[in-house]
Amino acid sequence: MTKNRLDGLQIVLLGGVLVFLISALIALANPQGMSDFKQFYYASRCLIQHHDPYQESQLWAVYKAEVKTVPSDPQVLKWLHEILLCPNMPTTLLLIAPLALLPWNAAVSVWMALIAASFLVAGYLVWRVCSDTVPRSSAALVFLIFVNSVDGLSIGNTAALVVGLCVIAVWCFASERFVWAGILCLAVSLAIKPHDAGIVWLYFLLAGGVARRRALQTLAATALIALPAVMWVSHEVPHWPQELHANLNAITALGGQDDPGPHSGGGFGLMMMVNLQVIVSRIHDDPSFYNPVVYLLCGVPLMLWALKTLRTRYSPTQAWYALAAAVPFAMLAVYHRCYDCRLLLVAVPVCADLWVARSPLRWYALALTLAGIIVTGDLLWIVVFQITGYSPALLRASVIPPPIVLAVLGGFYMWVYLKRSGQASFPDAAVDAG
Repeated sequence: MTKNRLDGLQIVLLGGVLVFLISALIALANPQGMSDFKQFYYASRCLIQHHDPYQESQLWAVYKAEVKTVPSDPQVLKWLHEILLCPNMPTTLLLIAPLALLPWNAAVSVWMALIAASFLVAGYLVWRVCSDTVPRSSAALVFLIFVNSVDGLSIGNTAALVVGLCVIAVWCFASERFVWAGILCLAVSLAIKPHDAGIVWLYFLLAGGVARRRALQTLAATALIALPAVMWVSHEVPHWPQELHANLNAITALGGQDDPGPHSGGGFGLMMMVNLQVIVSRIHDDPSFYNPVVYLLCGVPLMLWALKTLRTRYSPTQAWYALAAAVPFAMLAVYHRCYDCRLLLVAVPVCADLWVARSPLRWYALALTLAGIIVTGDLLWIVVFQITGYSPALLRASVIPPPIVLAVLGGFYMWVYLKRSGQASFPDAAVDAG
């Protein structure tokens, strides 16, 4: 291994270790640490005990029985009631069930290890794609993504796992190595967060040839997860679709935790929402207005992207270019938060490729990729909010920059992808060699 590659590897590993240690410390020190994991952990335990996790009263009763004592602070109680409103699909509850059989401390430890490992492996594999050409620079980008991912990991959100598994799947499919591991990774991602993994699966479906075969195999694997999950939940909770729908309506309603409008109860601050609805809703705060507008704005470039993908011969290099173009628009189109944007890992090989090829666009690629990582990450907003004392006005204004930066980044990579001839430029052998 050359010195440059060794330096790059050390940078990636350092970033992975840092994000794990800092996230673990925050989770331990913060009373709200691992809050998202708490939600689906107790929902799965509720189901295992033959109760209805989609009914807040039953989930709350199981939670109180498990923890024995609940906080007396009204604000903390309000927060607990908000997180103990289950919006998770049966597939998530089934996949988490093995951890739900463990005591809380053991389950948290295993979950943190799983998400940290998947994230680290994903970053390492992305770096390996670029390691023969720009090992230090690509490692620095991966490092920056790692250290901007602390909040998502510290609350135990499934996005941290899903992003890692999606990127691992892309590498497996592009390199044609450990293919069945890639199929399993993408299937689990689809089963947990289809709005994150769906764009990755769709690309391989549209790309044709061996890529389409991988997509169909993944769909079959996802069905194998979904069928027992739906059967299990339907047996315990026959009316779960209606109850799940009611819970989703509650958290997305005006003032709800996932309301993208200016009166949102949880769309601001760290882990803010990044979908384009947060901006369009400022014009008119009505889902019947802002959703169609956003679907049109994001749908047109994604339709062009789909046509380009159908008409272009698949190659491993092309896969990275296509996903770098599509992921920002997928983030903008529907509900996503900052931690979902770590899927921008797929843009690192493209940025590196344009740099190595000495493309006239290389500085734009670097500047926009850095902007996408930083503006949708943790560090910038931690500093800004600490300096300003979490000013309410700033909290509401802070949701504006991330969608704008994502739109510009997506537009740039979409333009590059649509203009691209389809030939490999960075050596696919480097991808194949993994």
